[in-house]
Amino acid sequence: MKNISNTVKRTARLIEKTMNLLFLMCGMLTILFVILITVFLVISGIPAIQNIGISDFLFGKTWASTASPPSYGILPFILASVYGTCGAIIIGVPIGLLCAIFLAEMSPQGIGSIVRNVVDLLAGIPSVVYGLVGMILIVPSVREIFHLPDGANLFSAILVLTIIILPSVISVSETAVKAVPKEYKEASLALGATKTETVFKVVVPAARSGIITAIVLGIGRATGEAMAVMMVAGNVANMPKLFGSVRFLTTAVASEMSYSSGLQRQALFSIALVLFLFIMAINLVLNLVVKRGGQDG
Repeated sequence: MKNISNTVKRTARLIEKTMNLLFLMCGMLTILFVILITVFLVISGIPAIQNIGISDFLFGKTWASTASPPSYGILPFILASVYGTCGAIIIGVPIGLLCAIFLAEMSPQGIGSIVRNVVDLLAGIPSVVYGLVGMILIVPSVREIFHLPDGANLFSAILVLTIIILPSVISVSETAVKAVPKEYKEASLALGATKTETVFKVVVPAARSGIITAIVLGIGRATGEAMAVMMVAGNVANMPKLFGSVRFLTTAVASEMSYSSGLQRQALFSIALVLFLFIMAINLVLNLVVKRGGQDG
């Protein structure tokens, strides 16, 4: 019996060590992918920046890659991406947070299940479908409502991006709200607070770390979107105006890569490098905010 018990223990230890090694390899593989992508973008993007000049590249207002002579200023792309992402977050986060609160705290069982299934369905829809719906419904509506010659503009892109980020914001925020201990809510109600006051003055502040994480995911999704934005933003390299056609960083790469060559192709890799660093910086800053919020809580 002792031999059998020892054999079982050795087998369990071996399985444990094997699984630990497998998990470690998966983690290292993820780090390796990030390093390889970073190295590739740096090697591919730096030559064009050196050739064009970092000031002319980042702060130039004209992009005319096929003109003679060509111009490679990406400031319109940077500002369009920043404005589009900020607009989507400003509109989408309040809507997503209120929907998450409804699902977590106030929804009847049947209605909550239906809304949750719809949110899950939204998360699974490909971005090209969002773009197609935007072209058919949002762009004509914006053109008619605001009496514009063309409805493909920054405002239409913001509306589409808002819809795209909603599933991420709702799902993560709902999880964060549900994770708040019941004792917090019970204590607030016992002190005479209403349910609404308890939600907004106790539950939401207690779930702020998870809500900030939802915002991080929303920013990442909005910043990295290409196909849907290309279909509704007009895809023209103008300095951004709310009702003007614009081109985002992502769409600049996607729209010209298929026929680019030489310095133009190198400049597109440089745009990808700028986009990569931009998203990395946003994630680092917001992760620091999340950690600080967790420590304060």
